[in-house]
Amino acid sequence: MLELTLDGPVRVLRLAHGKASALDVELLEALEAALREALAGPERALVLTGTGKIFSAGVDLPRVLREGSAYLERFLPLLDRVCIALYAFDRPVIGAINGHAVAGGCVLACACDRRVSHAAARFGVPELKVGVPFPLPALELARAPLLPGEVERLLLHGEQIDGTEARRVGWVDELVEPGAVLTRALELARELGALPPRAFALNKRMLRRPVLERIERDQPRCAERVLELWCAPATRAAIERFVSATLPSGTARSEKSPAG
Repeated sequence: MLELTLDGPVRVLRLAHGKASALDVELLEALEAALREALAGPERALVLTGTGKIFSAGVDLPRVLREGSAYLERFLPLLDRVCIALYAFDRPVIGAINGHAVAGGCVLACACDRRVSHAAARFGVPELKVGVPFPLPALELARAPLLPGEVERLLLHGEQIDGTEARRVGWVDELVEPGAVLTRALELARELGALPPRAFALNKRMLRRPVLERIERDQPRCAERVLELWCAPATRAAIERFVSATLPSGTARSEKSPAG
């Protein structure tokens, strides 16, 4: 589900939850616990990566349909906490975006300090095309790295883009060959991890403050409305249509199917 390896001063977390590392309660709980453990550990930097051709395809929508509002009442606050914990992590966090990062997977990538990927990887946040609203932390994190002129195109239109375009708009910092993504991410992690840790943590906290303060200010009123919309009958019907169109009946989530 979530694999941990140590590479000298760098802690590597690998999403390994089925073919697409779809986000569900169990994976998010594992990631939340791993981040707490990393804060208590001696490693100087963190690398987050995925498995195979997919970093993460986002929310496990079939699970949402199966388990309904009671599941969403657990899942959405947990997703918010993990996004915030990753974004506010006080040591360098490098995203080794090995493949497609869609919806919630793209948000996790955006929570990293630097993102290394390759030209063939796909990025996007198609939540509105699926029929679901963004939780506020996810919206803020997906917006934070983007060039101002690209925000509405990518967040309101839900356009998916390749790694080359993601590099241009700010979702990716470096492009390398697919087989070199993790190697380059580890190099960056060691480089940033060698900086004075207390000074790095303070500078990062100051840089992150505007986004985190907006989330803290607006989240109480936004979270209730987001949950209400996710649980609404019309939203469920939209998710059902999307899942039916992307996942033929009786099949598991495919490697190319985006989630919410």
